[in-house]
Amino acid sequence: MDTHAKVPFLIVETGQPVASMRRYGGFPHWIRVAAGLEADETVVSNVERGDALPRREGFAGIIVTGSAAMVTDRADWSERSADWLRSAAHEGVPVLGICYGHQLLAHALGGEVAYNPAGRESGTVTIDLHDHAGQDPLFAGLPTQFAAHATHVQTVLRPPEGATVLARSEQDDCHAFRWRERVWGVQFHPEFATHHMRGYVHARADHLRNEGRCPGTIARGVTAAPQARKLLRRFVRHARGLQAAR
Repeated sequence: MDTHAKVPFLIVETGQPVASMRRYGGFPHWIRVAAGLEADETVVSNVERGDALPRREGFAGIIVTGSAAMVTDRADWSERSADWLRSAAHEGVPVLGICYGHQLLAHALGGEVAYNPAGRESGTVTIDLHDHAGQDPLFAGLPTQFAAHATHVQTVLRPPEGATVLARSEQDDCHAFRWRERVWGVQFHPEFATHHMRGYVHARADHLRNEGRCPGTIARGVTAAPQARKLLRRFVRHARGLQAAR
């Protein structure tokens, strides 16, 4: 029996899905399912609601969710979480940030987050991996181009010092980065299935129209993103391996 199999992952919950999608549960549930984790293999801390973050010891890794909040608002709960994540990163705890979590990690580690000059990115997008992603523990072996689901208006304009940018899209030059050896951020949503992505396009339809985009066309362009979805299981497997080697 693997004595490490049940060491939990901490999911830092930074926000809720759009109202129309909450019937499918919250981000921690979506992440847990996509990551192949059992309920007793995760602990959730809802920092947006005011939950205190626990001691970092005793977790196989940390996953930070997306949010409708903006990192640039510097909300108290967000800044406290950034401080906590900075310490976790420097201590060598494996961390994966998704969307807001990606941006929050970049901010925590000294990067720059702001509104994307290219505008809102929404729908199934093409991720282009840089050549050096082929040596990354999470991205190695993936196609150099693959589909992923994205919905965001802010982005990492400048990654933290010591970070390696791993991927880009047509609208975003920093869709994934690794900081040192055990911290990753991805702007896309590996936990999204097609119904999540279509739901977000419909929920943001007015914003998209106001920006000259056609939500119907974007929704029809939503496709499965199995390669992107692999990132969560790869992170879990890698973090488990690091734990076993301690």
